[in-house]
Amino acid sequence: MNCADRRDLGLLLLRMGTGGVLAAHGTQKLFGWFGGGGIEGTGQFMDSLGFKPGRASALATGLAEAGGGVLLALGLATPAAGSAAAGAMTGAAAVHVPDGFFAQSGGYEYPAFLGMASAGLAVAGPGALSFDHALGHTLNRNWMVPAALAATAAVTTMVVGMRNKRLRNAQDTEA
Repeated sequence: MNCADRRDLGLLLLRMGTGGVLAAHGTQKLFGWFGGGGIEGTGQFMDSLGFKPGRASALATGLAEAGGGVLLALGLATPAAGSAAAGAMTGAAAVHVPDGFFAQSGGYEYPAFLGMASAGLAVAGPGALSFDHALGHTLNRNWMVPAALAATAAVTTMVVGMRNKRLRNAQDTEA
């Protein structure tokens, strides 16, 4: 097996693992599968975390995780899929920042790792063992990587910033 084959196999494994985990988490939010809250339960939870409106936030997060995860696993529209998943994980990490880094303390380690893996796949591309490759990279052009990452960064910064402002205002009101 040559280096290119090893790289493509490694990208396939990384895409399948990362995408599968993201898809499972997204279906918890969208459909209540795997012990999740579905749109209603997740929407109430998102609302309690300061992501408003909660139901719309649950839908957006569920679609970014489930859709981004499935597309990453398939290696289809990899820049957009990886960027969407990275954005959702940035929002999740923001929730866990007060608890520190490590996951066993409720920290942001896990969503940060999934976000970085997703962003890394958006940048690296899916490899030859992918639908993007089979389709001639129609949905995986070089210009799409910075465009998708920049758009996601802008939206994520806005959403997390609005959430943080709501939380600060709530704390100021309580004080």
